[in-house]
Amino acid sequence: MRAVKKLAAFLLSLLVLSAAVFWFARLAPGDPLVSYYGERAERMSPADRAQAEAALGLDQPIRVQYVRWLKNALRGRLGISYKYKQDVLTVIRGRVGNTLLLGGVSYLLIFTLALPLGAACARMEGRLPDKVLCKLGTLSACIPAFWLSLLLILIFSVTLRWLPSSGAWSPGAAGGGAADRLRHLALPMTVVVAGHLWYYAYMVRNMLCDELGADYVLLERAAGLSRTRTLLRHCLRNVLPTYLSLMAVETPHILGGAYVVETVFSYPGLGTLSYESALYHDYDLLMALCLLSGAAVMACSMLAQAASQRIDPRMRTGRGEVTGRG
Repeated sequence: MRAVKKLAAFLLSLLVLSAAVFWFARLAPGDPLVSYYGERAERMSPADRAQAEAALGLDQPIRVQYVRWLKNALRGRLGISYKYKQDVLTVIRGRVGNTLLLGGVSYLLIFTLALPLGAACARMEGRLPDKVLCKLGTLSACIPAFWLSLLLILIFSVTLRWLPSSGAWSPGAAGGGAADRLRHLALPMTVVVAGHLWYYAYMVRNMLCDELGADYVLLERAAGLSRTRTLLRHCLRNVLPTYLSLMAVETPHILGGAYVVETVFSYPGLGTLSYESALYHDYDLLMALCLLSGAAVMACSMLAQAASQRIDPRMRTGRGEVTGRG
């Protein structure tokens, strides 16, 4: 029964999201005919423009357009991209792999590095290395992603010419080799990791510091066990379930953070595609991307709740709802 309720809430949320995006996209200023016809749209006569709008289904009221789009979407037909003149799913399939690569590798790096970094700070709580790392980490987490991206481009691409400033591979080498892909991933991945790493490392640090102040730790310290052994053998084990739950909950947050970075670096992923679809009023493509992103966020949140309840029963309240930030 609970699964049916969650599925119904999931579908209802997608319906509300699709209606909101459809409505606001068509109220935004701009001419979608320019996206489809290019410069020819500016030279069209009123009769030609009316005919072009009718051909694209833009001559009807918004509510009629939405009902028609919804019926087609339920049949699996999400429309044609105005800009690329292809089925929107074909366009998305060509980009989704790049976003998963950037977001996935960044995700692994963030949560792989956050645990030892947080543990090191907790081990040296209140000492100079801990204070320095806290200051540097807070500073890095507060720098806007677009500003850090431009700074890295200026240093490593313009001044030093060590790394490329855009794209996913070198021109003429579609797909590229592993080394070429890594060179193009280096800067955007650095920005994504720098923007999120300290947030999670600081959470680990605080959780471990709370554990180190618990009564059982005081007893073990009194028995002669060192702070490091206590932290690694007992405290770290106690915070791991919460940390794993956090990893599940924050999956959409990490992947979503890559969208802004993709746009700045002109990285051919879903983030850049979303920006282009909004800029050029590519309605069908924008709808598909918003639904895909929304469905991914909601699905990850639901899976994270289920995983959290299994991993860490302490996170349950009442009949099993997960507390904390979504």
